Amino acid sequence: MTVSRPLRDLMSLDGRTAVVTGGAGPLGSVLSSTLAELGARVVVIDLDEGASQATADALDEVLVGPHLGIGANLMEAGVASRIVDEVERVAGGLDIIVNNAAFTGTSGVPGYAVPFDEQTDEAFLSAAQLNLLAPFSLVRTALPLLRASTHGSVVNVSSIYGLVGPNMRLYDGTSMGNPAAYGATKGGIAQLTRYLATVMAPGVRVNAIAPGGIARGQDEQFVQRYEALTPLGRMATEDDMRGAVAWLASDAAGYVTGQVIAIDGGWTAW
Repeated sequence: MTVSRPLRDLMSLDGRTAVVTGGAGPLGSVLSSTLAELGARVVVIDLDEGASQATADALDEVLVGPHLGIGANLMEAGVASRIVDEVERVAGGLDIIVNNAAFTGTSGVPGYAVPFDEQTDEAFLSAAQLNLLAPFSLVRTALPLLRASTHGSVVNVSSIYGLVGPNMRLYDGTSMGNPAAYGATKGGIAQLTRYLATVMAPGVRVNAIAPGGIARGQDEQFVQRYEALTPLGRMATEDDMRGAVAWLASDAAGYVTGQVIAIDGGWTAW
């Protein structure tokens, strides 16, 4: 039996340009490194310009570059156009977008990760603007460049809480919370993924990952409860997300679009 292209070639991102939002954060920096390792030029987008450039510089030291860091507040009007214009000016095109930037349950936004009756409209709207509107705006603005690429791929970051409701008993006796806006916007990302996959086909593929809880020093009570409800018996790490994002960004997933893939150790299987 013969195959048209070796798997190694299908996974290669040589010569492609990828934008990663929230690219200087714990997960974003790992995803930026993943795409760079496969040969892509990575444009790291984060709120802090210094952190963005430092992440890009770190990629330059060990991986094919040059990479670029851009400081941008994704909640500001017109920022998507500024990002896309800068990427086109520097790289000449755009092949991959990873929409990773978001408020999480530990983002410290007033009125956000607090008991439900204390959550505010303002916090909900802020989360919706960053978690849902910003990915929509960036993809819509970048559409001409993605269509011009012969390898256009968008990977959105949803969450298990975009697929299922929260088990609030996990948080009993801790200072942790689970904001309504987080699950609502991550569920919105899952549906936005399906919508974009249909309207951007056949030239651009759009998929999402739905990570389970990532271990980041959470309260031990929470960790024990969470792991007991996870078939693989542990919380996730940022590295657990690398394989799926690499695959979805590459030609190895060339017949995959409109999918939301849970990377959760089996959390959503029970």
